[in-house]
Amino acid sequence: MKWMKFRIKTITEAEDIIISTLYDIGLEGAQIEDKIPLTAFEKEQMFVDILPDGPEDDGIAYLSFFVEEKEDGSPEINGMLTDRETIVAQIEQELDELRFFMDIGEGSISVTETEDIDWINNWKQFFHQFYIDDLLVIPSWEEVGEQDKDKKILHIDPGTAFGTGMHETTQLCIRQIRKYITPDTEFLDVGTGSGILAILALMYGAKHAVGTDLDPCAVEAVAQNTAANGIDPKSFELMIGNIITDKEVQDRVGYECYDIVVANILADVLVPLTPIIVHQLKKGGIYITSGIINTKEETVRRAVEEAGLEILEVTYQGEWVSVTARRNQ
Repeated sequence: MKWMKFRIKTITEAEDIIISTLYDIGLEGAQIEDKIPLTAFEKEQMFVDILPDGPEDDGIAYLSFFVEEKEDGSPEINGMLTDRETIVAQIEQELDELRFFMDIGEGSISVTETEDIDWINNWKQFFHQFYIDDLLVIPSWEEVGEQDKDKKILHIDPGTAFGTGMHETTQLCIRQIRKYITPDTEFLDVGTGSGILAILALMYGAKHAVGTDLDPCAVEAVAQNTAANGIDPKSFELMIGNIITDKEVQDRVGYECYDIVVANILADVLVPLTPIIVHQLKKGGIYITSGIINTKEETVRRAVEEAGLEILEVTYQGEWVSVTARRNQ
């Protein structure tokens, strides 16, 4: 399948109005490239453990729109065949009209062709099976080799909810979970994403797991990954909502009923989360945190201690830190 890519150079302040305007002529699903830093709320919703510092915002933005080409090379918009020149002319007209009442920057248009665009699945070429100590992590599109048949195997497809186990912070959590899991463990995973940590807890013998997440994409990812690993759906309950700010979510999750709570999230989220989540832990319960860049270690340590928890262990992998603590009272 071939696609035409129409790329517009503009400024960040004009992104929304240009996207809205071009939607009216049939250009949908804009891909946005800019250097605007994420807000705190956006960071909370990301499934990456932490984001690297990006380049300084220069106010420039690129908006790309993809239009499918039919067999004869003609692009199709709103079910009707057209041509490249007509689309460019329509874009230029709309941009010229916007210029009368706002700054849209350069407003230049480039057109290229590309094949087989699949925004959901193209990342799969970069995700291959790997080991975390003696655990084999493998995606569904790869096969388990004969030499690995007797190993503990995690089948994982993160889909649109991030979480494969490749990141150091996830591996730090996995090692800590294995230390404290028992057949009676009630397990809570805050920011579960693809469900990898809760699924592994169940595979290593936990009795029951609950996961919370902000993004509804986690629902399908968790369902697929529990099925792929033969996990009984009744043993893993997923709740969508913000456990930090939503009392209803806190009530549904329950109080003083978890032996282990794990949170592999940004350090800036762990700070407000910790004094809330301490109430979900049983007395003697274990709190495992990660997603902490080493420059934030002291910040998280302080938050954990101020919440009344005893720090048991701090582990490291590369630039990343995991803090494990216990609720004694």
